[in-house]
Amino acid sequence: MMIVESKSIKNIPVLEVVLADRKDESLPLVIFYHGWTGCKERVLTQGYEIAKKGFRVVLPDAIYHGDRATDGPAEKHQLQFWQIIANSVKEFPDIIKFYKDEYGIKEDKIGVSGLSMGGITTCALLSIYSEITAAVCLMGSPRPVEFARTLLDKIPGVQDIDPAYVEKELEQLSIIDLSRNPQKIAGRPVHFWHATADRMVPYKPTKEFYDRIKDHSYADKVSFTTTQGGGHKVSQETTVEMAEKFYTYFR
Repeated sequence: MMIVESKSIKNIPVLEVVLADRKDESLPLVIFYHGWTGCKERVLTQGYEIAKKGFRVVLPDAIYHGDRATDGPAEKHQLQFWQIIANSVKEFPDIIKFYKDEYGIKEDKIGVSGLSMGGITTCALLSIYSEITAAVCLMGSPRPVEFARTLLDKIPGVQDIDPAYVEKELEQLSIIDLSRNPQKIAGRPVHFWHATADRMVPYKPTKEFYDRIKDHSYADKVSFTTTQGGGHKVSQETTVEMAEKFYTYFR
């Protein structure tokens, strides 16, 4: 039996997913991040599959999403897209500390994953936090500065913003840009999945990143799965593969 419990961690609404008979144990911890305009409830399928492997899974709401959409839908915050990701990166230690204090984290095994915007968040976290043990990025991008530039033309009203301000904001993203410092992977197991026909987050830049780093020693545990065709949607098959990856990484 699976338990899904709503919690608030320093005002961060989360769902915790764990097997009922292991609820009070110290377990490896996996944090899974939802996508743009999504919410924690919409990634319960991914949470269930990971928790089945005997891990504690936490599904947070990003700011302006889910229970944190207090001033209208996320679409109103397109210009804050990167601030949303940066905020999730900033909040990560609060979640980790809560679970270390509450149950303990078995052998300090901490996993991160997410889809779309959550996949971008996953890569950003890898570039900042060395305590992360393993990660799986689903149709996200390890190249936020480059991806941000492709998004700009699609955001209404961006032409009215001072270009100097836009450039300043983009350069701040370099801090969380894994493609600029791929050595920060540091031998950790990381898996990427992407579909070739993804129109939301293009496949090619992520695959080029993988091809560029795969022969380096710091990336000897990095892998990549390609789905030919497909689009911007995570299938059940891919969800199961993601959970299996964490089982293998933490075993």
